[in-house]
Amino acid sequence: MAVRITVRVTPRSSRDSIEAGAGGVLSVRVTAPPDDGKANAAVCKVVAGALGVPKSAVSVVRGHTARTKTLEVAGVTEADVERLLPR
Repeated sequence: MAVRITVRVTPRSSRDSIEAGAGGVLSVRVTAPPDDGKANAAVCKVVAGALGVPKSAVSVVRGHTARTKTLEVAGVTEADVERLLPR
C-alpha cells in the first residue's frame, strides 16, 4: 500500500516545516539548497518524520527539478496521511 501526495517545496528556508497550502497542496519548507537533489532528500526526510515512517519509504515520483512534486509514501494509508499532515 502506497499513497501519493502533492507538495510545494520551498528550499533554503530558515527551518524545516510542513504547512497546509492552497488547493490541498502541502507546503514543505526545507533548509537544504536545491543542489544535487539535497532539497528532495530533505523533503523526503521531513515528510517521513511527520508520518512516522522511515525516510526510505518516501520517494519523489514526479517533479524532481520542479517546486511542485508528487511524493509516494509506502506503508501508510490515505487516512494516516489525512490525520498526520496538516490540510
